[in-house]
Amino acid sequence: MRTSVVRLVLAAACLVWLAGCETTSFPESPFAKSGTAVTPKAADGDVTGSVAERDKAGGGPPLTPELLGKDPNDDLSIAKKYYRQGSYGLAERHYRKAVELFPRDAESWVGLAASYDQLKRFDLADRAYNEAIKLIGATPEVMNNQGFSYMLRGDYRRARSMLLAAQAKDPKSHYIANNLRLLDASARKAKGIN
Repeated sequence: MRTSVVRLVLAAACLVWLAGCETTSFPESPFAKSGTAVTPKAADGDVTGSVAERDKAGGGPPLTPELLGKDPNDDLSIAKKYYRQGSYGLAERHYRKAVELFPRDAESWVGLAASYDQLKRFDLADRAYNEAIKLIGATPEVMNNQGFSYMLRGDYRRARSMLLAAQAKDPKSHYIANNLRLLDASARKAKGIN
């Protein structure tokens, strides 16, 4: 029981990080013009805000390197590496292996969904997002990624609805705010407005 609680806390913390990997876009990037998300690079040793807040609050046992995914040879770590490199097919393969080994790992499901989004396999992305929601609920991070998914599909109405719902749950998230700006730019471009 204790292991599953720690794993759930870890999955929620990693969702914060993963949502940022998928959906941040900067206007000066050459990828912003093509509608592709740009992944910000974090320095080694950086700790996500949610993990640091958990540790400050004294919530649960200390996180060991195994729980933080420091094993460079596990499928989740390999999948993250490939995703950051833009090798979405290889990332999908390793995220899929990770969810087969640990079907209750929400971080792996969200990573799998994000990989499917990049591969334009939106039917499979929806299924993976639904699995993550079954495990941890409709968190702002998952909703943000779903909104980005709808934007990639050109479904700007559903994207706006999902992103606004995510923003209502987490009004301070700069990832959600960036996606709303990207959505506005994409919608203007689709309508031929400069």
